[in-house]
Amino acid sequence: MDLAPPGHGEVLIKIAAAGLCHSDLSVINGDRPRPMPMALGHEAAGVVEELGEGVSDLMVGDHVVVVFVPSCGHCAPCAEGRPALCEPGAAANGAGTLLSGGRRLARGAEPLNHHLGCSVFAEYATVSRHSLVKIDPTVPLDEAALFGCAVLTGVGAVVNTAKVSVGASVAVVGLGGVGLAALIGAYASGARQIIAVDLSADKLQQAIALGATHVVNAGQPDALEQIRSLSSGGVEFAFEFAGSTRALELAYSVTRRGGCTVTAGLPPSTAVFPLPAVSLVAEERTLKGSYIGTCVPSRDIPRFIDLYSQGRLPVDKLLTGRLRLDDINHGFDLLHEGKAIRQVVVFE
Repeated sequence: MDLAPPGHGEVLIKIAAAGLCHSDLSVINGDRPRPMPMALGHEAAGVVEELGEGVSDLMVGDHVVVVFVPSCGHCAPCAEGRPALCEPGAAANGAGTLLSGGRRLARGAEPLNHHLGCSVFAEYATVSRHSLVKIDPTVPLDEAALFGCAVLTGVGAVVNTAKVSVGASVAVVGLGGVGLAALIGAYASGARQIIAVDLSADKLQQAIALGATHVVNAGQPDALEQIRSLSSGGVEFAFEFAGSTRALELAYSVTRRGGCTVTAGLPPSTAVFPLPAVSLVAEERTLKGSYIGTCVPSRDIPRFIDLYSQGRLPVDKLLTGRLRLDDINHGFDLLHEGKAIRQVVVFE
């Protein structure tokens, strides 16, 4: 592929590490329709290589994390402090362009689409300045990559979307990279009970090592009853990260009266969730969606990195494999089979 230099308001970065995420798989298998052909990859960290015209707040050599929704700063959601819902950013991502509306990737005369304004499964990427957050250069870049998606989404769902309080009870359904990030976020927030739920015995063991107080195998026929028994009838906050309506139904069912269920999973666009509507009123229940953890990336990434540096968010323990770009298909096979939490392609 050919990569054009940065245009106005854009930056060329040299990718150091790029994470493999289910959001990439959902494009590969068609669950999340995107314009094709497309260069994938949306979770990465790297080093600024070249600045486009109009970029004055970064320097060549700065370390940055890539964020998969560029925020214009001017639309209604951005003005309300909700850049994850940036309207021009969503439109550009849906069209396969950068925030400017341009494409910087091509194969000969054929333009190629950008994945979420990033396309980081490559040695270099040209992205919008609004897709980057500058970080502390002492943070290892292979670990920093996880902050652009897994940590923003998982930890953000806990601290921003749900606002889990000290002493709360929590269930986390789906223990991929995002789910386990949410688990360490709940632990850092002071949750007194954290029930981890997944089909994988290995991931349940990992959850215990990361602070889960209890684990339940979702494949057991009495999983629902187990969780309710452990939580004295239901948890205050339940999180779903599996991208499955069955997982969401379980998360909603284990939420107590007056509690909050948060979903950050991305099921196929045709999936429908059968909600018992009366429970919303009669039990004062809350069901919330969370996109990029309701984060303000320029605020939250530095905060989360500080917590990581203090040992309070052990993000490094989510990293289960480092791959060469030539091995990326094998890495996606492992992810699809549930045999990996977070793998990164590392560029030397």
